[in-house]
Amino acid sequence: MTQNKDATMSGFNRRKFITAAAGTAVAPLAARVAGAASPASPAQDASLPVQLTLRVNGGSKQLNLDARTTVLDALREHVGLTGSKKGCDHGQCGACTVLIEGRRVLSCLTLALVAQDQEITTIEGLASGDKLHPMQQAFIDQDAFQCGYCTPGQIMSAVACVREGHAGSEEDIREHMSGNLCRCAAYPNIVAAVKQAAPAISSEQKG
Repeated sequence: MTQNKDATMSGFNRRKFITAAAGTAVAPLAARVAGAASPASPAQDASLPVQLTLRVNGGSKQLNLDARTTVLDALREHVGLTGSKKGCDHGQCGACTVLIEGRRVLSCLTLALVAQDQEITTIEGLASGDKLHPMQQAFIDQDAFQCGYCTPGQIMSAVACVREGHAGSEEDIREHMSGNLCRCAAYPNIVAAVKQAAPAISSEQKG
């Protein structure tokens, strides 16, 4: 009887030990799971304005903008430079083309935050005082525009086209200007303007 009682007590003790040990092992895991499931700190409201600096045509502009504002809207609505046009607003017509760090960019698809502290050049920044940029003058000389709506983007893209080394032939010019649409169909005159301005722009680069 005593033997059975000892066995019973021994079994109880073993069960108690195992239960206690299991509880000790599971407690930290449960705590970690609970911590992982706890709600994260709330994300910042994307509609709240953010401060940023845009470098435009050699100057700096301190702006408070919705984080979703594009370069095009920042330029037109907040900086007051309306030369860059909003055409399709889907990056398909090229009317909004500007240069960022010398590269042509569709400003309607580029967030202002992405362009922060990079040099942005718009159509307003090409001329030197009263002296037109060679590409601007060439567009006038070659009658390379009709309604003029696409012209700022065409000129900015044409400047980049020459600087990129794609103005060696009419075929190259057409290919590398194909992202800019002209609904008035002044394409032959645009090609002629690029050809006219190319030597002057190339010499500026070498100088």
